[in-house]
Amino acid sequence: MYSITVVGTGYVGLVTGACLADFGNTVTCVDSDAGKVERMRALELPFFEPGLPEIVARNVQEGRLRFESDLKAVLKGSQVVFITVGTPPRSDGSADTSAIYAVAKTVAQTLDGYKLVVQKSTAPVGTARSLYAWIAKHAKRGAKFDVASNPEFLREGSAIETFMRPDRVVIGAESKKAAAVLRKIHDPLFLIETPMVVTSLESAELIKYASNCFLATKISFINEIANVCEALGADVQAVAKGMGMDRRIGSKFLHAGPGYGGSCFPKDTLALSAFARAAGVPAGIVDATVAANENQMKRMVGKIVSGMGRAARGSRVAVLGLSFKPDTDDLREAPALEIIAGLRRRGVRVRAFDPVAMPGAAALPALKGVTFAKDAYDCARGADAVAIVTEWNEFRNMNLRRLKRVMRRPVLCDLRNIYDPGEVEAAGMRHIGVGRGRAAVRAGARKPGRTQGRSRRRTA
Repeated sequence: MYSITVVGTGYVGLVTGACLADFGNTVTCVDSDAGKVERMRALELPFFEPGLPEIVARNVQEGRLRFESDLKAVLKGSQVVFITVGTPPRSDGSADTSAIYAVAKTVAQTLDGYKLVVQKSTAPVGTARSLYAWIAKHAKRGAKFDVASNPEFLREGSAIETFMRPDRVVIGAESKKAAAVLRKIHDPLFLIETPMVVTSLESAELIKYASNCFLATKISFINEIANVCEALGADVQAVAKGMGMDRRIGSKFLHAGPGYGGSCFPKDTLALSAFARAAGVPAGIVDATVAANENQMKRMVGKIVSGMGRAARGSRVAVLGLSFKPDTDDLREAPALEIIAGLRRRGVRVRAFDPVAMPGAAALPALKGVTFAKDAYDCARGADAVAIVTEWNEFRNMNLRRLKRVMRRPVLCDLRNIYDPGEVEAAGMRHIGVGRGRAAVRAGARKPGRTQGRSRRRTA
């Protein structure tokens, strides 16, 4: 087992540190925010993630996980350093990697023996290789170290599961020693026969970007198909089902909706486009994906406004779901924020509810003027339309007749297609989905044995 330092306690850093400690390593998570460190020592975590509080508490109690703010002091005793700091987008879409180089400089200045520096932050292709020269420049002559790339593929809302049972582990390494250390760290995953992809630094970095951009492309593609379905009277759910049965395509990420958000897809698509342009290779499909996603969010605003059947100014819309996906409180690039902004520009009054994300949402300047409700029915009271933007489980089984009774106009804008159109109309409400033709409403109404207020669940 290894003594590991994880620099950065954001989403990736904290989940990585806790899970590596659960593998039996001694892990110190470092953050420059001393107040944040004190809160984590008291087991007050900075974000919501199912299962994370339990795994953190267990490993803190058993002495394998601790939190510190003095990076130089911690580095003296560590064998492996994982860099998990943020790489936010600049105005041109390129990734700001300054925090990575700042950490690497500190590591270089404290080298006291061989260390493996693992670049885990998502950064442009070539970053890990450039860290070799950067660390050598700031270290004592003859210092021994390696740099490796070990991209993360965590899925918010199921991060513990995706770390403990990943589809693959990607290791970019230039030396056999570096590859061997990372293999050893991930030894517990050999028991479940997790594939290990060992490759060059550049290939490992690009695997991360290519994976996220491909998934984002699938989302934008099916959203454009949904718009075609609306124009031609087809049902996108039937189309997606037929497509997904082809094993070359697969059913994952073929769910029409308001567009993608979160901390990865928006940032990574822009970054790949930026470094591809810099290399003289335009990424046209990625650029189209970004444009389609932006257009989809604007389209949702128009869908809600037109669905109310009255002038936008002064009308009321209840927005259910603020986080970019269920089972997280992450509001970064959440479609709900863009949709709410678009509604408010048209003079619509917005009331919102989210099971977890409201404390963070209330603090956002962009949501100043938005009122917040105690539950979905309270949110819908007096509304001219209810818009389901995030598919939290508790929104899947609402009592539609009760929902109708508290609304001013019975309009359900089901932007995640979690309800059967026929059920909604049978409850006396108008259903507005994404890519759902009138044929879908008629088909749903004919299905026997359906219980009002229940919905078909889908996996993401």
